[in-house]
Amino acid sequence: MPDGLSQEPQCGLGKAVKALREEAAIDQATLAERARLSPSLIAEIESGGSDPTWGDMRKVAAALGVTLEALSELAEEFEGESR
Repeated sequence: MPDGLSQEPQCGLGKAVKALREEAAIDQATLAERARLSPSLIAEIESGGSDPTWGDMRKVAAALGVTLEALSELAEEFEGESR
């Protein structure tokens, strides 16, 4: 990792994924299956404890029926609330 950069919790992203998942009325296991990711990764993303790859987030967004841009915008809104 380059100097000056550290992995920070992705709290806004986690909150956005959880909110969209709950809006879709699906559980973490169903989201994981649809995104072809492990349920533990979905749990880590939602808790903000994971710094997921862009590829994984594209899969999550598609599984939730939203664009990556929409997911990113919602994540930024949640980040703004926590500052």
